[in-house]
Amino acid sequence: MILVTGGTGLVGSHLLLNLLKAGKKIRALHRKNSDLKAVERVFKYYTSIEEATSLFKKIEWFEADITNIPQLNKAFENVAYVYHCAALVSFNPTDDKELRKINIEGTANIVNLCIAFNIKKLCYVSSVAALGKSLKNKEINEGSIWNPEEDHSDYAISKYGAEIEIWRGTQEGVPTVIVKPGIIIGPGFWREGTGQIFSKINKGMKYHFPKTAGFVGVKDVVCAMQQLMESEIKTEDYILVSENLSFKTVFDLTATALNKPTPKKELKKWMLWMGWFFQKIGGFFGAKKSITKNTVKTLFQDSFYTNQKIRQHIDFKFTPVKEVIIETAKFYKKDNT
Repeated sequence: MILVTGGTGLVGSHLLLNLLKAGKKIRALHRKNSDLKAVERVFKYYTSIEEATSLFKKIEWFEADITNIPQLNKAFENVAYVYHCAALVSFNPTDDKELRKINIEGTANIVNLCIAFNIKKLCYVSSVAALGKSLKNKEINEGSIWNPEEDHSDYAISKYGAEIEIWRGTQEGVPTVIVKPGIIIGPGFWREGTGQIFSKINKGMKYHFPKTAGFVGVKDVVCAMQQLMESEIKTEDYILVSENLSFKTVFDLTATALNKPTPKKELKKWMLWMGWFFQKIGGFFGAKKSITKNTVKTLFQDSFYTNQKIRQHIDFKFTPVKEVIIETAKFYKKDNT
């Protein structure tokens, strides 16, 4: 039995489909208000309606929160392998406590139960956000050192803290692999994450910004996870980035794939500083904060990543981001026409 946390998210839903196609027996965690229909919708992108329904019915859905230990105890019964995909992704400073609770405490709970139930192997989905920063125009690799003195986002801190829990588990005998995806592109979740890029460009987004970052397709992420789990590799972490591209390039590729105008105006740093300033004033009157000093800084700070390690260890081949965007745009148009 394979246990998947975060099965109703972008990575989790694609992972479930791949595992089911491989004939695996799956138990997937979901929270009380999770949208299970979103998973079946993702299945229908890649299979017939009949096959999607048939595969979806094979999932053993288990209602549990990763911060609820009694629920998790029951979920781990008869489980041999675990894919831990569940996480909160937020850059809103008001979510700092929730980020630490879900991403760090929740991961600690998963690790403890992996130890208690003698799990054969664990795959954890981390993020490149948990890596150290690069020197100017230097590629970041798995050995990049995290500097606690730097100005990290609460999300990055929570993912780094979660990794500490994962590495603790390896010291206590849990065979583990960690994947660290860059910005993941894939279909099905148009109101969150990179799905919003397609939604906003479809509506006529005007601004772009020059930041360079690492991008990867969701299907590459789950394929890498499966290959690593089925290998003899353990106690290793891997960056999953197909290409380092500017957001302007990604926006332009998306606009072309959607047959929409490309964003022409460049977002300037002073615009965000003004937004931060007025938001700061609004905070005194109860307005929610979403722009932080870290947001302003990182939006104009390039990050370059190398995928050399995973290419060498399992001869992994990444899909070009342009192809990922074209396929994702096809599904977006299918859902929104």
